[in-house]
Amino acid sequence: MPKDDPETAGLKKELNDLIAKCKADQEKVADAKLGEKCGDMGDLQKIRFVTKKTLKGHINKVNSVHYSGDSRHCVTGSLDGKLIIWDTWSGNKVQVIPLRSAWVMSVAFAPSGNFVACGGMDNMCTVYDVNNRDATGSAKMVRELAGYEGFLSSCRFLDDTHILTGSGDMKICVWDLEVGRREVEFDAHAGDVVTISLAPDMKTYVTGSVDRTCKLWDVRAEKAKQTFFGHEADVNSVCYHPSGQAFATASEDKTARLFDLRSDQQVGHYKPPGNSGFTSCGLSLSGRYLLAGSDDNTVHSWDTMKVAHTGQLNGHENRVTSISMAPNGIALASCSWDQSVRVWG
Repeated sequence: MPKDDPETAGLKKELNDLIAKCKADQEKVADAKLGEKCGDMGDLQKIRFVTKKTLKGHINKVNSVHYSGDSRHCVTGSLDGKLIIWDTWSGNKVQVIPLRSAWVMSVAFAPSGNFVACGGMDNMCTVYDVNNRDATGSAKMVRELAGYEGFLSSCRFLDDTHILTGSGDMKICVWDLEVGRREVEFDAHAGDVVTISLAPDMKTYVTGSVDRTCKLWDVRAEKAKQTFFGHEADVNSVCYHPSGQAFATASEDKTARLFDLRSDQQVGHYKPPGNSGFTSCGLSLSGRYLLAGSDDNTVHSWDTMKVAHTGQLNGHENRVTSISMAPNGIALASCSWDQSVRVWG
């Protein structure tokens, strides 16, 4: 690295001083710690989830899983170049969709259950109509959204006609699927946008990035409403709290955290008993359990209020890459490099 010239060094110092000042101001208004305030609450029992179904069918690492709005079906994307839509109640495959590119990094199920999308190292987002078939009998491809200058890291449907994407070129885009055109495109972070989570009301969303920050956005605006600091490495996953007033994060820095939108800062800091990074996170329907998929092959669980570890889900034989909570809260799907998908309940 070249030595910083005096001007750069001065600017860096000024920036760090500003961040330190912001942190000091935040600490002034943080009048209590979440763990202390909730100390008199009843203890939460150890997480009781067991594997209800092991979904086998992929023949390579499974990178992403996402539940449909019906809490029954989920879609998974794997490096074997297939998207599989599963019926998690029976454990059966509903559809297998062959992809043009095997390098899938993210999948999304439209809340309506009518469409699935995926993307990854092919630098585009591909959308399939689950209810219509092409000549080969697999789900019909309705859109290939190209034009990214980096890999596609995350995508989420706003509704059946709009999709929100985050990518390795640090941008966020909103696409109109009916015409296949980008409605909105803007620079969002100072690094790859890794993860997106939509609010329960679908009006706002949170993003996490390699630049170690999380940002809150309004679907209609191109400027972040709030920026959250705290993580010391890539933020791999964000998950909106069901109340819409907070969100959880999971990071490469071996911690999971809870940020409150109203107090504009971190309120919970969750560490695992071991020493491994986190790839994904989810919150129970009540918001009381925080779950995080880890490099140590397990899904860790904490009591968000008392900031206490409440056990882990064992079963996978390789790193857990992604977890998805069923919208009705009764099940959790997790996928892993061990080529399997597990449904916990």
